Amino acid sequence: MSNQVKEFNDYRSKMNEKLLADNNKIIKRIFNLDTNAYAAGALDVKTKELLGLVASAVLRCDDCVKYHLESSYNEGASKEEVMETLSIATLVGGTIVVPHLRRAYEYWEELEKQEG
Repeated sequence: MSNQVKEFNDYRSKMNEKLLADNNKIIKRIFNLDTNAYAAGALDVKTKELLGLVASAVLRCDDCVKYHLESSYNEGASKEEVMETLSIATLVGGTIVVPHLRRAYEYWEELEKQEG
C-alpha cells in the first residue's frame, strides 16, 4: 500500500474510532446511515461509490473523494469508469473542481501502484 493511501486510511480509522468512542448518538446514526446507504440495493455497490465520487468531487471534499476512489477501486471500477465519473463531476461542478480532479487522479495512481 502506498504511503499516501496508508496515511489516509490510518488517520481516517484513528479519528473514526475517536468520534465513535465519544458515544454521540447523532454521530453514530449518521455513520450508520452512510454505511447502509452504500450497501447493495437497487443499485450495486460500485455504482453507488461512483455516485458518491461525483457528489464528493462537486462538493470539493478531498477526503471524501479519496474514500470513494478507494471504495470504487475495491469494487473493481476501472480507470476508464473512474475518469468518466470524474469528468461528469467536473462538468457539473465546473472548473473549480479541477484541482480536486488533479488530486483524485494522483490518488487513483497510488491505488493502482498497490497491484504491482
